[in-house]
Parts: sequence; C-alpha cells; structure tokens
Amino acid sequence: MRRMMFAIVALMLLAAPAVHAVQPDEIMSDPVKEARARELSRELRCMVCQNQSIDDSDAPLARDLRLLVRERIAAGDSNSQVLDFLVARYGEFVLLRPRFERQTMLLWLLAPLLLAGGGFALWRQNRRRAREGADVPTPPLTPDEEAKLAALMSEDAKSS
Repeated sequence: MRRMMFAIVALMLLAAPAVHAVQPDEIMSDPVKEARARELSRELRCMVCQNQSIDDSDAPLARDLRLLVRERIAAGDSNSQVLDFLVARYGEFVLLRPRFERQTMLLWLLAPLLLAGGGFALWRQNRRRAREGADVPTPPLTPDEEAKLAALMSEDAKSS
C-alpha cells in the first residue's frame, strides 16, 4: 500500500512541470499557429505573478494576454510583431528576458560588472597582503623562546 502511494505521489510530482494554464477554449485549431502562440506565451511575463510566464499562470490577466497573442497570430502578425505590440502596450516589463537596448543596458551589464569588480577587489587585496607580508621581517627568537623550542623538539624526538 505504501509503495502504491509513493508511486502515485512520484508520478504527480513528475507530471506537475508539464501542466500549463492554457485552457482548452484558448487552443487554436492550427497546430503550427498554436505552437507559435505557446512559444510566445513562454516569453511573456504574467503582470500579476511577475515571475511566471503567461503560459504557466492561471491569473485572468494572463488568460487575456494569451488570447491577445492568439488573436494577433490569427491576424497574421509575425512573432516579432506580436512582441512589439505587447511591449508598446505594456512596456519592456512584459518580457521575461528583456531586450538588450539602451534602456536595459544597466540591467544586463550590472551583474557582470559587479562580478568583475569583486574579482578585481579580491585580486588587489591579495596583492596588498602579499606585499605587506614580504616587507615585514620576522623578529629573531629570544633566548627564552629558543630554549622552549629546543625542549619541545627534544621531547618530540624522545616520544617518536
């Protein structure tokens, strides 16, 4: 019985990523156009959920956007025309992967610049430490320290 429950739960978890929010009444009759609509839906952000594509979201606004994408495809628009229409209407935020343009340059370049800056700071700190360590001479041992060291070394030699 436990194995059966485990198998059912495992199957449900494996099937969960394949579930999409597209309703049967939204699906286009032409499979090629439907594939284009699904592809575009995966590139568009749900304005309610924000980190989900409209293809995965159950929000009413996502449904409206899916229908709008299908409407534009049925009207004969290309993929880029559909995306341009939605960007003009909702702004760059509607794209899950914003385009590399002047307005989004900081968004795209900030992470690599921070990574390079951090690497440069670590390299510089490492060089500074190495330079400071090389400049400082180690003071010689005092006679008392030399006696303690000799005692420790002779104890170590006797024990082995």
